[in-house]
Formats: sequence, C-alpha cells, structure tokens
Amino acid sequence: MFSRRFLLVSSLAAAAITTGVWAQSADAAPRDKAFFQSISGTWSGPGEIVAGKYKGTKFTCNLTGKPSDNGNAGVKLDGTCRVGVFQQPMSAEITQSGGSYSGKFLDGAAGKGLDVTSGTVNDNTVVLGLNRQKLNGAMIARVPDSKSMNVTISVKVGEQMVPVIGVTLKRADVDQMAVGSIQ
Repeated sequence: MFSRRFLLVSSLAAAAITTGVWAQSADAAPRDKAFFQSISGTWSGPGEIVAGKYKGTKFTCNLTGKPSDNGNAGVKLDGTCRVGVFQQPMSAEITQSGGSYSGKFLDGAAGKGLDVTSGTVNDNTVVLGLNRQKLNGAMIARVPDSKSMNVTISVKVGEQMVPVIGVTLKRADVDQMAVGSIQ
C-alpha cells in the first residue's frame, strides 16, 4: 500500500517538473521551445499532498531536465523522489509531435505512470492535462524567475478540480553550494 502511494506521488512529482504543450499558432513553437529550455537543468525541493487520504504526506524530489533530443520543443527528465527513507527513480519524456505534444511519466498510464494529454504555455506558466486510467487531472507549473518553479496538481472530482499536490522547486546552483573548506 505504501509503495503504491509513493509511486503515485512520485509520478505526480515527476509530472510537476515536466510539461506537455498543445501548440496553438505558428508563434507558439519558438515560445514553447524557449519555455522547455528554461526548465532544463537541475531542480530540487519539497512537496506535499494537500488533500485526500494521504493529506500531509511530504516528499522531496531531485530532478534533472534536458531539452528533447530530436530538436523539437520538449524535455527529458531523470532523477529521484523520496518519501521518508523510500526513494523512487523518476523518468519522463515529453516530445513535440506535429502541432501537439505527447509524453509519459515513468511507463505511462498503461503501466504505473501518467500520460500527458493536452496543454498550453502562456508566458511563464504551463497548464497541462494528465491521465491515468480513470483519473483525469491538470498540472499548473509557474516559473516566476530562473531559479524557482511552483507546481500545483489537481484531480477532477465530479465536475470540480481539487488541488491535491503542491511542489516548490529551486534550481540547484553549484556556485552557491558549500562544498567544504580546508584550513
């Protein structure tokens, strides 16, 4: 039971750092590519389940994003998320496919992960649709500056979207990390 909960939290946390986008115009392609490039790099930070059966569960993620290999807008993600002493590897890939995006977190909705089904990019915010079997949801990721990202993941309950996970990520900056000293 705990590993299932952790796997779902980990999948959603991975979703928090990666994004899928539906291109709406010819101007969207350069904007979308710039957005994906802006989230490339190393990110870490805490998250918490804020509603539902596991409300109050805290986790921490360490993730590295890289631009898509094919030259189109997109991102590849690798890293880990941790709940207590339990750690789960994370992976995701979002790729531009024609005028839209497709992607999966972990092994996608057919396995134990999530699928990206739709989305939009506006300025420094991405909103995307997520699906896993009967679960439909949305993720909003805001990148207010080059060093931070705030993510809210909501699920559809009836006709209402209910926030269930919040994550605050900071860009890891090697220059600011203390690596020790010699006296």
